[in-house]
Order: sequence, then structure tokens, then C-alpha cells
Amino acid sequence: MNYLAWVKAIVIAILLAVIIRTFLFTSYEVRGESMLPTAHEGELFIINKLNYQFGEPNHDDLIVFHATQSEDYIKRVIGLPGDTIRVESDVLYINDEPVEEPYLDDVKPGPGKYTEDFDEVFVPEGHVFVMGDNRPSSLDSRRIGFISEDQIVGKVDLRFWPLSEFTFMGSK
Repeated sequence: MNYLAWVKAIVIAILLAVIIRTFLFTSYEVRGESMLPTAHEGELFIINKLNYQFGEPNHDDLIVFHATQSEDYIKRVIGLPGDTIRVESDVLYINDEPVEEPYLDDVKPGPGKYTEDFDEVFVPEGHVFVMGDNRPSSLDSRRIGFISEDQIVGKVDLRFWPLSEFTFMGSK
């Protein structure tokens, strides 16, 4: 293979990598403890940017979104447009129906206040309501408000680091 063919192959590979990372998938490193026990500090995930171009978020989806100009957060979708959300006596209610949260079973200390009560909120069109799984120490929609669907980077599809925790992620 001559020099020009190598240069061409490298340029094509770089272009494909840029296109894939820009439009299809990206990686995300967890910072902080707001998603414990689901996601731990330093874990790496693959984010599917294409998923919500053709569909809408679902309850329990793990998403990454632009929280500020310089920071992205990972949280769980709790409320969708048109939903009413509240927590009362440590029970999540969506549209006045109690919702089981099995991903919290290992961390809820039993009867008590793992998730602080909050009054009913209505999720407006074009937005979602998100919460971290580590409810006592998560900066989420309870404090920062609704997340515009335009802020969503994508859905968490896969945990790839550490290798011992390799897992396809998904909602219920």
C-alpha cells in the first residue's frame, strides 16, 4: 500500500469517528454520587444520541442532559410531558398511581424518608422531570426544575467501564 492510500484510510477513519461521536453515540463518565447505587463515580457509559431523534423518553430511562453550559448530568426520567408527579411518605406517585422503584430497594432504609415529600407538579410539554437514584443527595428536577427535551444528550445504553460491571442499561 502506498503512502497516499494510508493517508486516505486514516482520514476516512477519523471522519467516521467524528460523525459517529457527533451524531450517534458518545461516552459519559459519572461524576458524583447522585445516581448511587445504579451508577458509581468513574464508571463509563455509552450514550445513544440517536434514540430520541426517532422516539420520546420513557419513564425510568437513564439519560444524560446538559445541566449547565459546562456540565452534563446523568439522571432517571421520572415524569413525562403531561404527567403529574409527587412523593408522599416515601412513595412516588405518577398521575396519582403509586409507582414501584425496584432500583431503590437496596438503599431505602425501610419505612422512612429516603425521598423527601414534595407537592404535586405538572410536567409541561417538551420537558421531563428527572431524579437521581441517590435521592438524599441529588441535584435534580426537585431543585433545578424541568429538563427541556432539547437539553437531552441521549439515553444511557451501556456501561462499559469497569469491565467487571459491563451491562446493557435500560428501563423496566
